[in-house]
Amino acid sequence: MTRMAGREALHQAHAMENRASRRWALLGGIAGGGMALAIVLQLGGVTDGVLTTIGQLPPLVWLAFLLLYLIQPLCDFVVFRRLWTLPAAGFEALLRKNVINEVVLGYGGEAYLYLWARRAADVAVAPIAAIKDANIVSALAGNVLTLVLAAISATQLRELDFARQVGPALWSGAIPLAISVAVLLFGRLAFSLTLTQLAYIAAINGMRLALWTGLTFLIWRMALPQVPPSDWIVLLAIRCLVSRTPLIANKDLVFGNLVLLALGAHAPIAMLLAALALMTLLLHLVVIGGLGAADLVRGLRARSGKTIGVTAAEAGVAHD
Repeated sequence: MTRMAGREALHQAHAMENRASRRWALLGGIAGGGMALAIVLQLGGVTDGVLTTIGQLPPLVWLAFLLLYLIQPLCDFVVFRRLWTLPAAGFEALLRKNVINEVVLGYGGEAYLYLWARRAADVAVAPIAAIKDANIVSALAGNVLTLVLAAISATQLRELDFARQVGPALWSGAIPLAISVAVLLFGRLAFSLTLTQLAYIAAINGMRLALWTGLTFLIWRMALPQVPPSDWIVLLAIRCLVSRTPLIANKDLVFGNLVLLALGAHAPIAMLLAALALMTLLLHLVVIGGLGAADLVRGLRARSGKTIGVTAAEAGVAHD
């Protein structure tokens, strides 16, 4: 009876763990497949001109572009490494978070990160508090950069008649700006982390925005050196305004479409921005495919190891 009970307990524990693993694997597969499908659908409008533009980009643009892509997840990793003692494996979750926010739904990545943290991370700070405060600080820093660039470019934006051409599309960007004002007024109620932790997050986000601004400007400048720097500053302001618009995915495509409206489909700047948006989508696809393959390999290895472990344990129970 003792042997039978021990063997049955082992089988039940193994079955429960397998069911939980399969559920998470299924959810991960559905999410990954959905993101890949969304990317492929968004790639449907590729034109020969955009592909030609990509082929003509200088090699240094590709290096700067890869660094630009990695800035957000790397800075997130530095922040949550401090708050959660996040292991190196957590970088994969942050890459997925970035893709979800960019391809599927803005702030959907934060929901994914929360679920991942509850399941996988040994966190000292409540996940919801850390994610919430990190997002608020990031939004505040982004709003400051947007206001600065918009103030610098106000005259040029009026000359482009930008507000009339895009209509009320960017008015929703006023929502996070209003929230920022409310946060500044009621900061103690909005935040859960300590002042030291908030200051650290703010410093990392300031560095992130400085790197993002510098690399974006560098990429545009290297790709089209004939365009005056003042024009790129205006475009940076428009890109920041787009980024402030909540709950939209693939802000690079939205930004590119706005520039098409303002400058025309055959303008070199419009072609460059469309090319960079396409490159971003392709990189998202590579990331999702690579992470999915890595998960599959780990799952097969874990299943093989568990089978061997259960067999050995059953042999031990039988021996007893």
